Amino acid sequence: MRRDRAGIRVVRFLDAALRRRGHEVMVVDAAEKQLPLLDRMYKEYPAGAAPPVLEDFAQLYRQADGFLIVSGEYNHGIQPGAEQSARPFSRGVFLPAVGVACYSAGAFGGVRAAMALRMTLAELGMPSIPSLLPVPRVQEAFDPVGVPRDPAWDQRSERFLAEFEWYARALKAERRRGLPY
Repeated sequence: MRRDRAGIRVVRFLDAALRRRGHEVMVVDAAEKQLPLLDRMYKEYPAGAAPPVLEDFAQLYRQADGFLIVSGEYNHGIQPGAEQSARPFSRGVFLPAVGVACYSAGAFGGVRAAMALRMTLAELGMPSIPSLLPVPRVQEAFDPVGVPRDPAWDQRSERFLAEFEWYARALKAERRRGLPY
């Protein structure tokens, strides 16, 4: 949630790519939402008593068929905003498909953080798709409005987005049949 963050460029790129594919997209920026530190999980609040920002997130989670989480790598770990956005919600509530796009200023593109994030998401009942979209040297990959400096990014993201769409459709169909717990 840094002020001079470069990861928002990846968000803008994926937002445009998903819209071109015909999806309704809502960008949820953890820096803008200012989530409180986790005092208790959403399910631990009496109905209607959770802080409004958590109620907003819960409503969003109920409506979405999937989430693309764009997360940087901080000290080889999960970006605090990405983790804080997911942790209040637990297994058995939503079961959306999750795609993870990760980035870093270095050559690894945030994959170390993505691996840790996947473990957290799995525990929360948010299965991540097999593919990642790592963005190394994020500060060089996209301009400030999210236009790739290398046109190959459109091709790189194609398989990732197609896989994400497949999992979102599959999990949506299964949610209609009922949750496994």
